[in-house]
Amino acid sequence: MIDLRLLREDPDRVRASQRARGEDVDLVDALLSADELRRSSGVRFDELRNEQKSLGKLIPKATPEERTELLKKAEQLKADVKAADAAQDEADAEAKRLLLQLGNVVHEDVPVGGEEDFVVLETHGTIRDFGAEGFEPKDHLELGEALGAIDMERGAKVSGSRFYYLTGVGALLELALVNAAIAQATEAGFIPMLTPALVRPRAMEGTGFLGQAAENVYHLEKDDYYLVGTSEVPLAAYHMDEIIEADKLPLRYAGFSPCFRREAGTYGKDTRGIFRVHQFDKVEMFSYVDPADAEAEHRRLLEWEKQWLTGLELPFQVIDVATGDLGASASRKFDCEAWIPTQGKYRELTSASNCDGFQARRLSVRMREGKKVQPLATLNGTLCAVPRTIVAILENHQLADGSVRVPEMLRPYLGGREVLEPVAK
Repeated sequence: MIDLRLLREDPDRVRASQRARGEDVDLVDALLSADELRRSSGVRFDELRNEQKSLGKLIPKATPEERTELLKKAEQLKADVKAADAAQDEADAEAKRLLLQLGNVVHEDVPVGGEEDFVVLETHGTIRDFGAEGFEPKDHLELGEALGAIDMERGAKVSGSRFYYLTGVGALLELALVNAAIAQATEAGFIPMLTPALVRPRAMEGTGFLGQAAENVYHLEKDDYYLVGTSEVPLAAYHMDEIIEADKLPLRYAGFSPCFRREAGTYGKDTRGIFRVHQFDKVEMFSYVDPADAEAEHRRLLEWEKQWLTGLELPFQVIDVATGDLGASASRKFDCEAWIPTQGKYRELTSASNCDGFQARRLSVRMREGKKVQPLATLNGTLCAVPRTIVAILENHQLADGSVRVPEMLRPYLGGREVLEPVAK
């Protein structure tokens, strides 16, 4: 959630942020009113409680005649205090409800607009000219099936559409990617983590995934657990309700987990192959930092993602994601999009988000420096979303005979293999 002091002191900035996101601007004024009522209710409760305490001290000293009147007044005060306490709780709950609906305040440099209004910041690598090489590129599914690496047909038979098996070299390729990603993250100072895939509602709500993103979340109603769509959720909640000493920051974790997404609203979109699926594995970087270092850490996460994609020898571009496509928690987000030859365009592979204190306030994760205690900042960055990375590797490194060259960085994790070759049917 945002800092209420910012809302009170600069409501126009929060209104502008909501407008840029394409969200409800009236929510700001509703929250301002609710916050004022919450504070005035608190003042009223304190006044009545103090009066009640003062009256309690007078009764033992009063004459019998005075005591009767004072006891009568005490009964009325007791009822008034109870009513004021209830009103305070109700006002506090309403203010919190509205505050949880408000997205993070967007960074002033974020481009305004929707999904297609991003700004390209950098372009890396060279896009292959398959025509000059004398062959038409195959898509990742055709390649994966020929390699004995991807089985969509049996995935659909067992679990339905958008499910798959990785088999043979496909499974080995995933393990190679995960091990290489964890090795890079560990070398950069991240602590490797294997995280829970099921979390309680507070963890999911605290990271901002039960607002506009709720339609893509799997909920197990019987047990009231949520399946995570990213290890960002359990990593953000790892230090929930804790105070971290400032000299322990930054804290950096690299989480590996299965991820589950309903992909609601994407009917008919990316239905072929494993680019957009309901279950996949991912290595996610997560940082807890001093708020003063949040923007610098955001750039660091991006550099680690660029290092990863460069190591995989993939052509890619870096974009500054527009306001309407940020998600509730991020104030700014950079995506790295890899070139997909058969689609003829760049597609998102990694993402780095600066959430400032938004998640930390919701999850009560604070830092202490001297006597000062305040919310810290959280950031997250995808290092390797496995299926999409496999898509990019297969298509960009394919050879004319249907085999696929293994990027040098991955060869030590694939037993020295230099090429993945088609298997006999």
